[in-house]
Amino acid sequence: MAEKKEQARPLAQATDRLSSGDEARPLAQATDRLSSGDGDVEATLRKQKTRRKRCMIKCCGCIVASVLILVAVILILIFTVFRVKDPTVKMNRISVTRLELINRMTLVFGVNMSLAADVSVKNPNVASFKYKNTTTTLFYRDMVVGEVQTPPGKAKARRTMHLNVTADIVVDRLMSQSNVPDLLADVRSGLLTVGTYSIIPGRVKMLSIISKHVVLRLNCTVTVNISSLTIQDLDCKRKVSL
Repeated sequence: MAEKKEQARPLAQATDRLSSGDEARPLAQATDRLSSGDGDVEATLRKQKTRRKRCMIKCCGCIVASVLILVAVILILIFTVFRVKDPTVKMNRISVTRLELINRMTLVFGVNMSLAADVSVKNPNVASFKYKNTTTTLFYRDMVVGEVQTPPGKAKARRTMHLNVTADIVVDRLMSQSNVPDLLADVRSGLLTVGTYSIIPGRVKMLSIISKHVVLRLNCTVTVNISSLTIQDLDCKRKVSL
């Protein structure tokens, strides 16, 4: 009986070992599953973070590209369409409207000699050119013999504005002591040369943002044929100041 008991003990120990091994396997499998599950979650989080970074980079790139394109378009418009171009002034025609003579050759004291001029202002800009009072001064031998002012106006975008200027020359001023010899010589020759100087200050304004002050100057030399009351010669020089 004692031998039987001793033989039975190892069998019980083996059974215990088998049972303990069987129970450990599910625990190990569960642990492996948990560890593999944690790895999947971490990988998913990494992918989401990578996608977010890519989206943010794309959005930032689109914003930067849009800003650069907008700046480029604005610069192109400023230097092309919205670039302020110089208005031009031109003396189209000038004529003698009044000149009283004795025997068609001698000037009469106290009588005014009148000149009518057609001056045009061309505005090549996409915005209007507003100008202030225009002053036209008449000269004879560097002496002021007349002056006239024209009211303010506006030359529309890409249009030409015409100014009709009528100026009177006071003959009494022409007959000053210093001018008598030269004036008599001019009258005998039948040609009287006078100078005109017009100044037109104004401003070109675009979109209430771009504004530029412009001053147009027109300096002309006019030779009048006293006999026919016509313009024998006209020479003008233009200047634009910004």
